[in-house]
Amino acid sequence: MQKLQSQLKTISKSLATLSKQVERLSKQASKPKPAKKAAAARKPAARRPAARKAAPAKGKTVLDSVLSVIKRSKKGVTVAQLKQKTKLDARQLSNALYKLSKKGQVYAKSRGLYVKK
Repeated sequence: MQKLQSQLKTISKSLATLSKQVERLSKQASKPKPAKKAAAARKPAARRPAARKAAPAKGKTVLDSVLSVIKRSKKGVTVAQLKQKTKLDARQLSNALYKLSKKGQVYAKSRGLYVKK
């Protein structure tokens, strides 16, 4: 019987300490915590505008190559000479000469002979 009473006393003491701890925790939980300063929201890093790449140098066009050959000659150039110097086929050469004459950069002095203006 005494053993039982001693066990009951120890249990009651432990319950008392546990209840005190629960009260302490409940007080802490009920206290309003000081509001933490919100960390300044990080701004996303400003994106740099994409660097513009320099446009690749354009190759010489068909019109440029034909016009340069005609400009180099003093008395004009025949279609055969243009074919040989520009290495263009007849159709391309014909189209280029037509466009250049429409632009007013060359004219036909006689049939098959083109001179710069």
